Amino acid sequence: MHVDGAAPAARRVSIGSVPESLRVTLSDVRVERVALAPRVRRAHFQGAALVLGAAALVVLTREWGLALERRGVVLLLGHAEPLMGPVRVRLNAETVRLIAVAAAAVVWLPNCCQRLAWRQLLAFSALGAGAWSVALAAVDGWQGGFVAKLTGKDEYLHDLYLVHGNVLRVFTGGIQGHDGLKWTTHVAGHPPGALLTFWSLARIGLSGAGPAAVFCVLTGALAIPAVLVTVRSVAGERLARRAAPFLVVAPAAIWVAVSADAWFLCVSAWGIAALAVAARRQDRIGDIQAIAGGLLLGLALYLSYGLVLLAPVAVGVVAVRHRVRPLFLGLVGVSCVIAVFTIAGFWWFSGVAQTKARVTSGDAGARPYTYFLIANIAALAIAAGPAAVAAMAYLRRARGLPRVGLLLWLPLTALLGLATADLAGISRGEVERIWLPFMPWLIVATALLPARQARFWLAAQLAVAIFVQTVVVSLW
Repeated sequence: MHVDGAAPAARRVSIGSVPESLRVTLSDVRVERVALAPRVRRAHFQGAALVLGAAALVVLTREWGLALERRGVVLLLGHAEPLMGPVRVRLNAETVRLIAVAAAAVVWLPNCCQRLAWRQLLAFSALGAGAWSVALAAVDGWQGGFVAKLTGKDEYLHDLYLVHGNVLRVFTGGIQGHDGLKWTTHVAGHPPGALLTFWSLARIGLSGAGPAAVFCVLTGALAIPAVLVTVRSVAGERLARRAAPFLVVAPAAIWVAVSADAWFLCVSAWGIAALAVAARRQDRIGDIQAIAGGLLLGLALYLSYGLVLLAPVAVGVVAVRHRVRPLFLGLVGVSCVIAVFTIAGFWWFSGVAQTKARVTSGDAGARPYTYFLIANIAALAIAAGPAAVAAMAYLRRARGLPRVGLLLWLPLTALLGLATADLAGISRGEVERIWLPFMPWLIVATALLPARQARFWLAAQLAVAIFVQTVVVSLW
């Protein structure tokens, strides 16, 4: 083909010699044309309006929550409504370094994500995400930002000494304190897989809060390549590269360092990625990938009960390819995990019922449904960041465009799961951490933002993360 604008004598270039990330397809051209069209310029204003609306919602839920607390209503948020934790401004040398890192990210991160080879980008995204979460947590130092978050009386490490014999057979009874065993808050609020993860780390010599904190940060960072692999499989490499900077420095990184939910994010993200990749293949390797994806998603069910609501995302990445076989094989993998835990003595549905009963009987059960129905949305907007909020305005505009329209499956199916959780009142507060496994699937919508606005929205993401980390003392 001839390069546009070249003389007729320009040499021919084989399309196979051009890197995939640099190829301009018809859909890419259409995306750029749409971005310049007057009707999509309206989306710019709609995106800004959504961000302003989200900011107003944050202020509203904060003032509403403080008013409820003054009346004695139980919220258990620590006065940082709609987020969880006390409010205390911290300004130190680490804050200055954090701002310097953010400035460097605005300048260089978008270019790096475009120019690196694909495999290099995957490694770079994990390293970048890990570095950003560590830089945020470092504001509180090693002890306050990492160790102390995992050594509280409500954390998993507190109950490791109770694990002996076949703990799965007695786990359900311990949720409400039966048979002389009572799990601490976080252990009781999750299936046994979460507790057994940290017990396994201790068994291989990685005991204590330090190794556990490193584990959470590393696994949370490793989730980002999985999300990029999924986006590439569903909608193409170009959109994956455009979303990469926003995934690396999302405000949600605050709760990656340090919470066990970062591990939950990693397992579920790679399970979905394996299914997405399997849906593109029709050979034995694809079958193995589908089963592996099912095994990972099955494991995710035994890390957090709420991850069952990621099912629409998992089904969606296969449905876009109009395939059934990967879904069937993925279900086989999930069933194998369920069978292992059930035979060992833990019935998932009994765990759900006992956990619900414990929450309902405690202070958390007194949290007002109506307030958290709204406040959860505000907390989600903070954690996903203003860029993700603004990107929601571009979803309808991208519908019907080749490849680009396929990207819509990811944020829309994630929103479906989150809406279900919110309406059901499953989580009343603390969703900036609890919903962490859902957030990357919302943030990928930032690939639809106009390229010329990328640095502006990236700076907005970084600014929100720095502000929240500086003002709110996160308990995770």
